[in-house]
Amino acid sequence: MSAKKKHESGVKSKLPEKKKWVKLGPRFRRAFLFAADKHHGQTRKASTIPYIAHLMGVASLVLEFGGDEDLAIAALLHDVVEDCGGAPVLAEVRRRFGPRVAKVVDGCTDSDTTPKPPWRRRKETYIRHLKSADAETRLVSAADKLSNVRSILADYRDIGESIWARFNGGRDGTLWYYRALLEEFLRRKPNRLIQEFALAVQELEALANPASGQGD
Repeated sequence: MSAKKKHESGVKSKLPEKKKWVKLGPRFRRAFLFAADKHHGQTRKASTIPYIAHLMGVASLVLEFGGDEDLAIAALLHDVVEDCGGAPVLAEVRRRFGPRVAKVVDGCTDSDTTPKPPWRRRKETYIRHLKSADAETRLVSAADKLSNVRSILADYRDIGESIWARFNGGRDGTLWYYRALLEEFLRRKPNRLIQEFALAVQELEALANPASGQGD
């Protein structure tokens, strides 16, 4: 991860008021095209669904749960550093979309190197990072994780236990990761987004552990 504890000068971390009307202008459209270009040819795990579908879903959740245009842009770009070129791409994001967007994108990146560190170590490091992350980064991160869990649930209902072969952490590692994320998100006062994430994680655990209806 790159400079997780550094703070961009002049960047505010206060979330916008939830009921404020959000105007999406040319910057948002440019960000969408930037994300679509960078992720061109990428698909969701073990599917033919273009990866941009996930990015649109995360941006939608961010807007639904109080984010403004900058945070919606960060949602569109939250995987671009990790999946599309590392630190040089983060510099490009900062140049094109500003330090506030770059700060959140950096905060949602669990690795900017190739090859990536081992899966478990990378996820443990990311969860530690979330403990000190600002509210804006946590909002986009939680929206990303909620989108991911909902996708896992949909695919689990379709193909069952074979879904775990898609994930580097397998069944146990994946369930551990989402439990740990939920525990961290709940450490601060939970909002509606976190409540939705909690419901999705609980449903995944119930499906994965039908005998007990809960996690290991």
